[in-house]
Amino acid sequence: MRQAFAQALMELAAADPRVMLLTADLGFGVLEKFAAAYPDRFFNVGVAEANMIGLATGLAEGGFIPFAYSIATFAALRPYDQFRNGPVAHQLPVRLVGIGGGFEYGQNGLTHQGLEDLALMRVQPELTTIAPADPAQAGAALKATYALPGPIYYRIGKSDTLHLPELEGRFRLGRVEVVGEVGEVVLLATGAIAVEAMAAASLLRQSGVRAGVAVVSTLRPEPVADLRELLARCTLAATIEAHYVWGGLGSLTAEVIAEGGLGCRLLRCGVVSMPAGASGSEAHLNHRHGLSSAALAKRILAALAP
Repeated sequence: MRQAFAQALMELAAADPRVMLLTADLGFGVLEKFAAAYPDRFFNVGVAEANMIGLATGLAEGGFIPFAYSIATFAALRPYDQFRNGPVAHQLPVRLVGIGGGFEYGQNGLTHQGLEDLALMRVQPELTTIAPADPAQAGAALKATYALPGPIYYRIGKSDTLHLPELEGRFRLGRVEVVGEVGEVVLLATGAIAVEAMAAASLLRQSGVRAGVAVVSTLRPEPVADLRELLARCTLAATIEAHYVWGGLGSLTAEVIAEGGLGCRLLRCGVVSMPAGASGSEAHLNHRHGLSSAALAKRILAALAP
């Protein structure tokens, strides 16, 4: 999604001189075109994420729309205090961009594995929080929301090759995009892990289970109405997120079920133990933590067994 993000940002910058881009010494091979086209609107602040947010806050207060770009863990965790007390508290249009959540930087170990960013961002009441599922949706989400008056957190996937053709790039802020027909089971997925949810739903259908996928690309504003409508029709909902099961999509869905008095059973599929000391490819770590399509289908079938 990084290239789709960069291309969409280039298009926005061409039309809107307020758009600026900041990076904390990351994005090589992705951001150079923007830097070359708009050198007066591009800043590499070095390995100094807190300072990056401070600079972005000042730019936003001066009438610009700055995008602050880093790996998800560094974007969400290192400058959280500055982001909370600056753009969030003062409702300034800073766009914090976290790249490669979950295990997308798995080879680099725990320091680079973004497993709590959505929980941190979603807890802030006035912070729009978006996690697109594929490059087409990432571009659509950016264009649809970049000019919102308040702050935004975008979790953007690292891969530019994973696509969900059935999604057709659809994005509506605060809405859920249903892919295929939802039957007794719905797989709710957020972010790039949605590709595994799609494959898992296919495996379930081969086993005779009527399963559909719903892409939840917005965690704030919360898509409560859409979730209630979907969950009221299902026997089992499985939330799928490359994230700890606490605070993200699984928690949001549990809240909707509880507050709506719904009878749908919930299965939260995500990371439940700290992967300290473990590194490897994204595929390896997803499977190890039950997030591969095969592992997801197996767990859901087990939950449906009498």
